[in-house]
Amino acid sequence: MTKGAVDWSSVPYCMDAPEDVSKYQLQDRDIVISRAGSVGFSFLVQNPPSQVVFASYLIRFKPVNYFSEYYLKRFLESSDYWNQLSLMSAGNAVQNVNAQKLSTLTVPIPPIAEQKIIAEKLDTLLAQVDSTKARLEQIPQILKRFRQAVLAAAVSGLLIGSNKRNHHPLCSEWQWPDLPSTWSVHKYSELVDSRLGKMLDKAKNFGSATKYLGNINVRWFSFDLENLQDILISDIERRELSLKLGDVLICEGGEPGRCAIWSEPQDIPVIFQKALHRARVKDKIIPEWLVYNLKNDSNNISLSQLFTGTTIKHLTGKALANYPIRVPPLEEQHEIVRRVEQLFAWADTIEKQVNNALNRVNSLTQSILAKAFRGELTAQWRAENPSLISGENSAAALLEKIKAERAASGGKKTSRKKA
Repeated sequence: MTKGAVDWSSVPYCMDAPEDVSKYQLQDRDIVISRAGSVGFSFLVQNPPSQVVFASYLIRFKPVNYFSEYYLKRFLESSDYWNQLSLMSAGNAVQNVNAQKLSTLTVPIPPIAEQKIIAEKLDTLLAQVDSTKARLEQIPQILKRFRQAVLAAAVSGLLIGSNKRNHHPLCSEWQWPDLPSTWSVHKYSELVDSRLGKMLDKAKNFGSATKYLGNINVRWFSFDLENLQDILISDIERRELSLKLGDVLICEGGEPGRCAIWSEPQDIPVIFQKALHRARVKDKIIPEWLVYNLKNDSNNISLSQLFTGTTIKHLTGKALANYPIRVPPLEEQHEIVRRVEQLFAWADTIEKQVNNALNRVNSLTQSILAKAFRGELTAQWRAENPSLISGENSAAALLEKIKAERAASGGKKTSRKKA
């Protein structure tokens, strides 16, 4: 119901029918509002199956015949409605609402003809908003695939182009295309000095407090340093385990292979967890090249062939040592990295623009609803159709009809709440 639709086939059945089924049976034009849980969310019932009753946590009411249920349903989506509902719930530990509180809602009531026009205009405008939002929400996934394609092209030599290529025995196993003739293949252990960090054990650790980088602090291409822990270590351990610019930190567990390049200021020593591999590149590759390869092989799942464990996966030092990496000349690595960063920056710019557009679109719905219930969407229509909003067709006449109906019922409560 919170999504504005009901899958009737998924609605459960009552094993014991209530004594007075008609009292609880839903009919066309009924509106139900949740009074607990997702408080305030509403649903307009249209052509329901036969023998459908509503649950006790819902409030059901039906607009009178000369009041548009579509207009009222749209009002129940507006900020005006939600603000009134919030005031009704103010001071309550448990958020809820009841029929008595809902009866105090203030609803702007235009003539019935204008109600229908407003509802039609809202259907058209909000459908356009939803369509725009749906298209915008697809773009981040498109950009994700774009970044993956850029990395795949980068580490295979396709980003800068190469006329002559050779087949390598590992091409099939690691999903590689043929390699540029100037490239070579080396194991991870040949390209970096690698080691695991220190285990956090307050009972055994001693020395002075030092910042401690954990697996959870490592993201792809960056670090989250908000909640760094402290660990007690000796001076010797601090010298051995302190991070330096250009160190690549690779997750051993969690999401094995996730990595980033350390580029933080060196004024405060930071050491790293035992669940992290610290890779210091030698002379054949640059740090970015190692990260690009790991990310690409994580994307295409080929890296998983190095993992151990069934439920919880690990990338051990022994397995990582045998990780094969395609290695172009250093000059070419730098050029490829420059192009990747350029393309990623372009994608980041687009993603930021899309997020800004989504924020505007998300606020557009309430802006349109507010204009509708201030009468701004139908100002021209009123000017062109004075006969439909005056005399017997006026809002004042509509209110008199409502009062007359209430008077005729003797003010008694019925099983259906009237709008």
